[in-house]
Amino acid sequence: MTSTSPASDHVLLVDDDRDIRDLVSAYLQKNGLRVTTAPTGRHMRQLLETAGPFDLVILDLMLPGEDGLTLCRDLRAGKFKTTPIIMLTARGDETDRVLGLEMGADDYMPKPFAARELLARIKSVLRRTRMLPPNMRSSEEARFLAFGEWRLDTVERVLLDQDGVMVSLSGAEYRLLRVLVDHPQKVLSRDQILSITQGREAELFERSIDLMISRLRKCLNDDAREPRYIKTVRSEGYVFAAQVEAQDV
Repeated sequence: MTSTSPASDHVLLVDDDRDIRDLVSAYLQKNGLRVTTAPTGRHMRQLLETAGPFDLVILDLMLPGEDGLTLCRDLRAGKFKTTPIIMLTARGDETDRVLGLEMGADDYMPKPFAARELLARIKSVLRRTRMLPPNMRSSEEARFLAFGEWRLDTVERVLLDQDGVMVSLSGAEYRLLRVLVDHPQKVLSRDQILSITQGREAELFERSIDLMISRLRKCLNDDAREPRYIKTVRSEGYVFAAQVEAQDV
């Protein structure tokens, strides 16, 4: 089902619970959003191709067939990788929240939730996405981001060295490195990094930013005492010091 209001943001709600689909879509439409609903991942894939474009996807974790984590990962690896995602779940396990965010979700809401809070999250995610600097938005079009002797493959989400040898990254490591290479020569505070990468669940990762920076430096063979790539700016945050070039092949 789709509402009709061409000037408003278009949201795709994927949830197998019909009551939730009906109640949430009615509330969001009442508050000025266009809403299309889907009960399964298969329906979601069809709608992405035929009913879009969508400004944001709300994705339930516990779906029949392909679950929300699998769908989120696939969205982030394909042509819809820039579409913001908010994940819903009946689970309260922190592990699920971490997994959802590492798979690429922009925010996370456990069920039951108030429709008003979901609307606030939608507005916040859309606002953050649209506030990203131009160089971050444009680089989304290129598959590879090259710097020094490295290339970051934005489809496979891995690092490649000069010989094409692959270095695997966790979801959190990739998202952090992506923020850094999308903002070269710009000092980013921890708060800015967290805001871009994790949204309202940022408190889960606040203590791990420094640890992930250390892990990324090891992946890049970057000496923490004299780094070439990720430099620490005392009392301010981090800066990606290398020049970055977008490449299609």
